[in-house]
Amino acid sequence: MKYSFAVAALGASSMVSAKATSPIVKRQAAITDVDILNFALTLEHLESKFYREGLANYSQAAFIQAGFPDPFYKYLEEVSFDEDTHVSFLAGALGSAAVAECTYSFPSTDPASFVALASVLEGVGVSAYLGAAASIANPAYLTAAGSILTIEARHNAYIRSVLAEIPFPQPFDAPLTIDEVYTLASSFIVSCPSTNAALPVKAFPSLSLGTKGAIKSGDTITLLTPGYMLVPASGVGPIYAAFIAVTGPTLVQASPVDGGFTVVVPAGFNGQTYVVLTGCKDSVTDDSISAGPAIVEITNA
Repeated sequence: MKYSFAVAALGASSMVSAKATSPIVKRQAAITDVDILNFALTLEHLESKFYREGLANYSQAAFIQAGFPDPFYKYLEEVSFDEDTHVSFLAGALGSAAVAECTYSFPSTDPASFVALASVLEGVGVSAYLGAAASIANPAYLTAAGSILTIEARHNAYIRSVLAEIPFPQPFDAPLTIDEVYTLASSFIVSCPSTNAALPVKAFPSLSLGTKGAIKSGDTITLLTPGYMLVPASGVGPIYAAFIAVTGPTLVQASPVDGGFTVVVPAGFNGQTYVVLTGCKDSVTDDSISAGPAIVEITNA
């Protein structure tokens, strides 16, 4: 059983852009462990609300009618319990510094789209914890974050298997920076309590996948830049699509088309993959990203 879902929902034109006045955003020279834990808590709040809302909206019978196996609803309840527990754990560790739950909007409309989005969110969660690990100074916090990461990975593998996708599509997971994760997560955040501490994050211009159907290495795909035209900072020169991997990005030149760019999917990527646009051909940092990430599900099996 395999469902198609526009993973570009995590970079769609409806994305809530980060603004300097947003209660979640601040600017500072260095990110502290408290900042990282609060950002992790922000993501856990999002996942916790997502599962609570979905399980309330769609009954066990609705999941079975949609083609999911009978025990699946029960396992989703366990996933929801895990996310609630992650919230309690992080909030307890942060004490009075903990951020509260925001208001969210999720684009799922039925059990199938809910489960497809759950798979994407769990994958982003894995990449978020992986990317933040190198910035955590306290060894105890690092161990705690690692223990949550492994559970998120189990969630992701289980949901992918139910969707008839490879549970472990590649040997390494891809790390994302806090800004890259926030760019994806901000599409679901409507507003946050004014009492929440602002976090050192920013959102890049949104980037979405315009290609439908199965995608594999060697295919040409379209990446959409909704509502804006992207040009290099210098005003001249090519734009590159950087496919993110733990071993470093693979950059391919992007060809401008109406509404975005076309790029050829490079070899070496499988499963949930992240791509950003940049004017730099040598490396990718938060200072050089022009747009994205977009999420591309690559199937080479």
